[in-house]
Amino acid sequence: MDYKISIERTKHSRLAEVDFNNIPFGKVFADHMFVADFDGKQWNNFSIRPLERLPFHPATMAWHYGQAIFEGMKASVSSEGIPLLFRPEDHARRFNTSAQRMCMPAFPTDLFVEALSRLVWLDRDWIPRNEESALYIRPVMMATDEFVGVRSSDTFKMMIMNLPSGPYYAKPVSLLVEEKYVRAVDGGVGEAKAAGNYGASLYPTKLAKEKGYDQVIWMDAHEFKYIQEVGTMNIFFVLKGRVVTPNLSGTILKGITRDSLITLMREKGYTVEERPVTMEEILAAYKKGDLLEAFGAGTAAVVAHVDRIGYKGEDLLLDQRNWELSRSLKEEINGIRSGRIQDRHGWIHPVIVEESVAV
Repeated sequence: MDYKISIERTKHSRLAEVDFNNIPFGKVFADHMFVADFDGKQWNNFSIRPLERLPFHPATMAWHYGQAIFEGMKASVSSEGIPLLFRPEDHARRFNTSAQRMCMPAFPTDLFVEALSRLVWLDRDWIPRNEESALYIRPVMMATDEFVGVRSSDTFKMMIMNLPSGPYYAKPVSLLVEEKYVRAVDGGVGEAKAAGNYGASLYPTKLAKEKGYDQVIWMDAHEFKYIQEVGTMNIFFVLKGRVVTPNLSGTILKGITRDSLITLMREKGYTVEERPVTMEEILAAYKKGDLLEAFGAGTAAVVAHVDRIGYKGEDLLLDQRNWELSRSLKEEINGIRSGRIQDRHGWIHPVIVEESVAV
């Protein structure tokens, strides 16, 4: 469907102010944003316009009751200068999965992809050319009723912003197994990208950093026995003979990068086990010399190498000389995203918008 999206170009681009060789993650914003409104019955008022601050009433329900979700995805660019989106339909579906869990209206998948395409095309000069960098894309939906009372909002606003960004982690990360605080419980909102999930993670992460670690390993909420996620990423452990990763039980995010890496590993002949993984199993493998690698996987980081895991007062130190698989996976994903490596799975969505439509 061809949606009527009004487009207003910025008159004062900030592009010339950006040092593309030194882009801090999450702090630099491209020129334009997409905005849509849900009026209680349908989505309307589709527009792409200069990025701006928006006024909201103090009683806006998203502030009070946490009815807000988001997505994270990336655009890269081919050697011919064509913007490339990575698995946009899958991100649209996950966005709607989050919306359903948070009692919010679905956003049409075709409109999601069309809005992304037009927005990225308009901001295409903001896409970094370095393969380690990308245009990070942040869709967000929030409740907008002006009401104080616990119920679902009737009205919502959906927005998409673009952020040129460098590598999320410039060095390997260290992790501390969290044994007091939890991220998610069975039946909760762990598999949704709900804003409150991340707010609740900040204090435990602060405590871990005070102890000299970068992030936490979240454990299950009942026994603190089973590994769930790492900070804001899925987690993989490379053992001799197999790769293990926590299964999707409803308490962890259905990572699109996670799914992509599993596909690539199985194609390479690796045995990948998606199942409950205990920290005691990982500790035993480490003591036997069977733990070769651990790495996080997510849109922002792609692959984040882990060099140290703190558990019950002991540090598991991982030798960088064994990081063959994680390095090759990161190289392949980045190569597919840039068009340097052939896309065999239909993951790449080239963005070409007719100028008559985009102005």
